[in-house]
Formats: sequence, structure tokens, C-alpha cells
Amino acid sequence: MNIGVFCGSQCGNNAIYRQTTVELGQLMVEQGHTLVYGGGSIGLMGILADEMLRLKGKVIGVIPEFFNMDAVGHKGISEMIFVKDMSERKTKMSTISDAFIALPGGLGTLDEFFEMAAFSQLHLHEKPVGLLNINNYYFHQIEQLKTFVHEGFLTEQHFNLLLFASSPVEMLEKIQKFSYHQDMIWVKKIKNKLETK
Repeated sequence: MNIGVFCGSQCGNNAIYRQTTVELGQLMVEQGHTLVYGGGSIGLMGILADEMLRLKGKVIGVIPEFFNMDAVGHKGISEMIFVKDMSERKTKMSTISDAFIALPGGLGTLDEFFEMAAFSQLHLHEKPVGLLNINNYYFHQIEQLKTFVHEGFLTEQHFNLLLFASSPVEMLEKIQKFSYHQDMIWVKKIKNKLETK
């Protein structure tokens, strides 16, 4: 399975983020998964890629051409795909990945996670999308999603398409068991509205 992982270009202030990222890389190699990620050599991105490469795992990077490869891009990965911008990067990662996991990160990580979540809601893909809630990092984001449901801006069905886990083991188990189910009548109504605009 190709797993798209979104994560920070920083390492964070708590060693648990590094440790858990290493653990995820180890489990992905053990289970025969390929990493699809942003192509960076720094932050949690670099830690994850380095650990998988150390264990002879396969790593595919997708990086915008405007990034300085000498400073940011990883030079040792299995394959590097160059794209023109951040939007094309997300599209490419969406196309070649079978599942998505967001590790702790900042604005870019949340942007990537929520775009994949929205695509799932709109039935543009049927792939699992998960938040790896290391050290309760995503507590407030998960609570906000629950508020969306409570206030009527997100259906419970669409909320339930998202996966939440506190450890890599739990997340990979949930991905393996994931089955896409949603009300296709709702999706058809949305698509019809979009097409008539």
C-alpha cells in the first residue's frame, strides 16, 4: 500500500513526536508499505524518510520545483517527483496514495489533511484519511470537527469517514480495516449543484 503522510518540516518541542514518527516508519517497512510524502529532508518529514530508508523501505517524494533542493529536498529517497506548485503536489499525492495519515505539523499539514478529508466527503476518493493524534496534539482539531457535527455543518456520517488514533499501530490497523460507506444520494445532490453552477 502507498501511504501518503503529511507532517511538519519542524520536529516540534517534544521528543515524542520524533519517537512516534520513527515508530511509524518502522511499522510501514515491516508491513511492506511505501511512503509517499512531501520530499523534504528536514523536520518530521526527514525523520520519517530517513528511518524508512535505513530499513530499506521505499520512499516517494513529491516536491514543488520552487523549493531549493540543496536546502530542503531529500537526496537519498527511492523516487522524487517534481511538480510546479503546492496544489499540484496535493493532487499528485492524492493520485498515487492508497491512504493518508497526518502526523503533527503546522498550516501546510492541516491544509493537506482537510483537502483529503473534503475529497472523501465529496466522494472524489474512497481512501482512508487519518489524524495521528500523538501526545493529544490534534485534540482541539478533533473537538472542532465534533462541533461541526453538533452545529449542523458536517454530517455524522462524514465525520465517521475520518480515522483518529493515538499510536502508529492503531492507525495502521484502522487503515487496514477501513471500508468506505456514505449516502450516495447526498453526494449526487452535491455534484448536481456543482455541475449546474
